[in-house]
Amino acid sequence: MDLAKKILNELAISNPQRKFLLTLFTTILTLRGKVTFRNLSRYSGLSARTYARQFSQSFDFIGLNRALIDQAIPAGQARLIAFDPSFMAKAGKHTPGRAYFWNGAHGRAEKGLEVSAFSIVDLEQHTGFTLSIQQTQPTTGSDGQVEDDTLIDRYLQHLYSVVPYLHPEEAYLAVDGYFTKKKWIDGVEAVGRYTIGKLRRDANMRFFYTGPPRASGSGRQKTYDGKVDWQDLSRFDYITDQDGLHVYTQVLNHVSLKRALRVVVLLDLSDLNKPRYALLFSTDLELDAVVLYYYYKARFQIEFIFRDAKQFTGLTQCQSRDAQRLHFHFNASLTTLNIAKIEQRQAQPADRPMVYSIASVKACYFNEHFLQLIFSKLGWTVSWIKKTPLYHTLREYGAIAA
Repeated sequence: MDLAKKILNELAISNPQRKFLLTLFTTILTLRGKVTFRNLSRYSGLSARTYARQFSQSFDFIGLNRALIDQAIPAGQARLIAFDPSFMAKAGKHTPGRAYFWNGAHGRAEKGLEVSAFSIVDLEQHTGFTLSIQQTQPTTGSDGQVEDDTLIDRYLQHLYSVVPYLHPEEAYLAVDGYFTKKKWIDGVEAVGRYTIGKLRRDANMRFFYTGPPRASGSGRQKTYDGKVDWQDLSRFDYITDQDGLHVYTQVLNHVSLKRALRVVVLLDLSDLNKPRYALLFSTDLELDAVVLYYYYKARFQIEFIFRDAKQFTGLTQCQSRDAQRLHFHFNASLTTLNIAKIEQRQAQPADRPMVYSIASVKACYFNEHFLQLIFSKLGWTVSWIKKTPLYHTLREYGAIAA
């Protein structure tokens, strides 16, 4: 928690809020059970009312996350922006923002909450850190009337709020197939970023004409040269065999998006009787096909962020029905996860492959808290045992060995 303390000391916030945030991050990693106001109070010296009051205060979590990420990923190291929404089940009728959202786990729209998150993926260490998370507001008002804004508009508003915190080298934004929409791609381009995503397997695309120009005065020059047949890749450039997949690429025109795209076809011939393929794309026409493929694969790191936050830092467990407290809870959960990952990275030798285990981090925090509690009840000084190797053995009791 030393890094978080150092960054918080540099932020223009009050001392009570600074002290509270350090207590909150530590307590989330310490407690057993759900991250609720009552349970947080059981593992710290603060009351449930204090937590509720502090969660009503505003705080620049994006600024804190940006500082944490800059410490975790060295300057000049390859990185990627990833964006994805996540569904959260929520009962009750009075929670703000509760509506029908797509639940990918069940493959249907369900009643609950949705949050969307931007993360920065470290492409060398293969892990992601959350930059910003916010709750998605439904497109249907409380009176049942459909509002003018679509979900894509809400996601773009989130993007615009994050752009001032992005670095120039963070130029590629990876998303899943849902975001292959003209409004989204145009919005990303408007803020100077490239989109990397996935196309439908029956995408309507055309080849560009590359033949000789027509003679002067013989009519309009030819632009396109036929529709793409995805079963015939003879007009594509074969690149390589990567991870058992045959990689083909070509710059094509997408009819509905009304733009040129760098398209990569991943052909799986493991079963010759039933060949399969997937279509990836980038709005950067000069992007290398293999790099595009690895960038899209790295997008999945944001799914691990949601998984760990739901399992270990209580992303879905806030019981408040206040919009500001929900926003504070979501951000506190993901920021705590960032801190846990960075601490584990700093504690592991640089010559070993990085392995993250949030369960191990939580076990160490709980053991340390429990040891301090025992010593305080017995009237002993904690520094006595911290000077011996036995302290580290007890602190790491139950941690998962990588």
